[in-house]
Amino acid sequence: MIVGRVTLSDRASAGVYEDLSGPEIERVFSSAWGKPVEFVARVFPDERQMLATALREFCDDLKLPLVITTGGTGPSVRDVTPEATRDVVEKELPGFGEAMRMLSFPTVPTAILSRALAGIRGRTIILNLPGNPRSISQCLPPLVPALREGLRHLGHELDQAS
Repeated sequence: MIVGRVTLSDRASAGVYEDLSGPEIERVFSSAWGKPVEFVARVFPDERQMLATALREFCDDLKLPLVITTGGTGPSVRDVTPEATRDVVEKELPGFGEAMRMLSFPTVPTAILSRALAGIRGRTIILNLPGNPRSISQCLPPLVPALREGLRHLGHELDQAS
């Protein structure tokens, strides 16, 4: 399977610091998925239009079954990932954001500030994850069964081991 992966960070995109969240998505998702996964990776500044354009490319042109974003889900002025995601999805899947906040809240009470969401464009699921690598490793594995089932509902053929 090929998965799109986008990191939204002004500083990582400018080379001020290394993107740690994107590689953490690859590590955690590959482990939880249980089958080989290839990633198409992008790093952008927190720019709504840039992300929306990338999401359209991943969904419409590359026809990837899954796109996972990291970063830009908080309440800061520059955090625009949910807005860019809403610009492109046709259906929202609110349970993903609810589950992530529920998973994180007991150990990180500020997790309720997260605006992460998920949705569908065409036959692609788009999932927004927080920008903290520790949050990714906490939130992503429990979501994999629902992602797998959602992909099946969208007509993606996945063998039992995937």
